[in-house]
Amino acid sequence: MQGICGNGVMRGAAVACLVGMCAAATSLAARVQSTVARTRASTSTVQALFVSDIHFEPFWDPAKVERLNAARVGEWKAILAEPDAADRGARFAELQETCHARGEDTAYALLASSLAAMRARAGGAKFAVVSGDLMAHSFSCKYATLFPLATPADYRAFAEKTLDFVLASMREAMPGVPVYAALGNNDSDCGDYQLDANSAFLAGEADEFTRGLAAGDREEARRTFAMGGYYSAGLPAPMKRAKLLVLDDLFMSRRYETCGGKDDHAPAAAEIGWLAQQLDSARKRGEKVWVMAHIPPGVDAYSTATKGKDICAGNKPTMFLGSEALAETMARFGDVIGLAIFAHTHMDEVRWLAPAGGDAKSAGVAIKMVPSISPIDGNDPAFTVATIDAATATLKDYRVIAAGNMTGADTTWAEEYDFAKTYGERDFSAASARDLIGQLLAAQGAKGEASQSYIRNYDVGQPARDLGVVWPMYACVLKNDAASAFRSCVCGGK
Repeated sequence: MQGICGNGVMRGAAVACLVGMCAAATSLAARVQSTVARTRASTSTVQALFVSDIHFEPFWDPAKVERLNAARVGEWKAILAEPDAADRGARFAELQETCHARGEDTAYALLASSLAAMRARAGGAKFAVVSGDLMAHSFSCKYATLFPLATPADYRAFAEKTLDFVLASMREAMPGVPVYAALGNNDSDCGDYQLDANSAFLAGEADEFTRGLAAGDREEARRTFAMGGYYSAGLPAPMKRAKLLVLDDLFMSRRYETCGGKDDHAPAAAEIGWLAQQLDSARKRGEKVWVMAHIPPGVDAYSTATKGKDICAGNKPTMFLGSEALAETMARFGDVIGLAIFAHTHMDEVRWLAPAGGDAKSAGVAIKMVPSISPIDGNDPAFTVATIDAATATLKDYRVIAAGNMTGADTTWAEEYDFAKTYGERDFSAASARDLIGQLLAAQGAKGEASQSYIRNYDVGQPARDLGVVWPMYACVLKNDAASAFRSCVCGGK
């Protein structure tokens, strides 16, 4: 899915609200220094790696694809590392045109560069999370174009090998570190936004996606993954009484279809039921939970804005998911969920789920949306290095690390920004996310310092582009996941 500036519709637009940025106020500077000092002084913090939307492109050199198709996963690295064919560019461009593909995803050179940067920048991480979309866009069309006589089983085998290769590469780059991964809408054996529950594909990938889980978690995780691509895993020591619930919310997407092109609401209902049971059990046991999936709940601001929908005239906003069941379920357990991780837009974003029914005892749920490795939307590839309080499973701080170019060739990876330094929040808890979003909403015309920083960092590597143009609508997305609440925010209660 594209971000707000995903297909270039708004790229290059002048953002007048960013002109004449003010110097930081003394009070904010003091607040930032205090926050950073508190974060660094903690002796119980651990490091974790957040990665998403890798969108690995095995078709980058079409001359190698036949060999990849026949080879074992363990042989892929050697094949991909070979020099490209002389006509690679022309053949790939033809393939892209045939499949009406936009932009370019992650070639092997960029994947290798990303993994090396992760190892250098997050070598001390205790665990890594990958929030979906490991496979390239237009994957099924490209395979069918190169292998017109292939069977569905042939395609499934190649899709599985692609997923296995990406996960094996992550584990090789971070030896001994658990890698927890979710499926995204592109990660399927039959097409984008298509998947069958209880399928051979899910059963075949259950072992790979649960590899490295604790022995006590893995058997049950394999079982639920084979059913619907979701599982539970305890977070490793020194994290205390903390678990990760990984969902496949493709089944909840408004665009979801079975491999046969049919509607089927049963997989989503079963998954929501499982999630509620897991959260209820964690509450009774006094456990802290992280939830990870690919597609965020709430309003798709990009589609809503670019389709010119007049929300205040009664037009409905475009939603990411087919219902509000996921957001409502999570909101009921704000006392249990310490963090929710999503992605999908390829941009670096923040969200906050309000407490269910205005529950004054709950601070809601903080959502971190992870930027992409894929540069398909014109953003620089990026990943996130997080600092976590091991005792409370609270995300204390994070740094976004970005590449200097979109290819991975001869590039330098450097810090894009540090959350604590930039916003002066003491952590990335629900209360802090609510506070930050309150500042963003309060800044008329995105004139506030926090708003300017958010716009600058949203589209990684592309400062001051695009988002300011639609800021009033976008800012309402950050804390209003329900269509009715979003409309009230945009229209001033109309």
